Amino acid sequence: MTALHRDDSASLSEDDFNYICQFVYKSAGIVLNASKREMVYRRLTRIVRERKIGSFSEYCRLLRAQSEQEESYFINAITTNLTSFFREQHHFDYLSQHELPKLLETKKESKRIRIWSSASSTGEEPYSIAVTLLEALGTQSSYWDAKILATDIDSNVVAKGKAGVYSLKNVEDMPNNLKNKYFKKGRGEYESQVRAENIIKELITFKQLNLLDSWPMQGPFDIIFCRNVLIYFDKKTQSALFERYYNLLAPGGLLLLGHSESLGLYQQYFENVGRTIFRKPF
Repeated sequence: MTALHRDDSASLSEDDFNYICQFVYKSAGIVLNASKREMVYRRLTRIVRERKIGSFSEYCRLLRAQSEQEESYFINAITTNLTSFFREQHHFDYLSQHELPKLLETKKESKRIRIWSSASSTGEEPYSIAVTLLEALGTQSSYWDAKILATDIDSNVVAKGKAGVYSLKNVEDMPNNLKNKYFKKGRGEYESQVRAENIIKELITFKQLNLLDSWPMQGPFDIIFCRNVLIYFDKKTQSALFERYYNLLAPGGLLLLGHSESLGLYQQYFENVGRTIFRKPF
């Protein structure tokens, strides 16, 4: 078997690249184009090395022949997972200063709050939501039926999120009071790691979910996070997802998008209440 070298980029033929793009779009709705060729090259290099396969073409033949068996592994390897705790801080500020106090008042009878992190990656987003929610609930947390659903297409990152173990570097920018309250520092060989405390882990249910597939949950959700994932979909897929999010939101519920995302034509169905924060009308 021949090892792949960086100057071997010609081995990713146009046919193979186009096939990869089509496979990813069909499986996950993610649009890859020429601007993503270098990223695809790097991810494929890692795949063929892990599988001890001699070339990109050989792996594409495997993908064609065993697409069902190979799909989960391949999509996990090719998708991007970039996240951090309290990423886009303004969203969490809006929740703590405006939305959660309002929900605590309007839902004081049912005491039910449901939040969905629909592209949860390795879990930093849902844990950030859980911390924000518990800080808002304060001493009343045990009286409330508050739950967070965290989903992602990548089974590996879902497993990492469920484990709730992170490096100290991951939490270095978090305020010390929150870090000490909600994360436990490891000892001995684990001293460079922290683990999410049960008080926030118990709020979150992690599940693997392809957003293009059927959604088993019924809602309604008070808040849905869909951040930095829509940029990988085409307009048609985005519109279909916006309609599904809209239908799962409670009247008055919030949809939060990433900093470079917009509702496009679907903006007419929502009220813009903050930077990439949209409310479904009551």
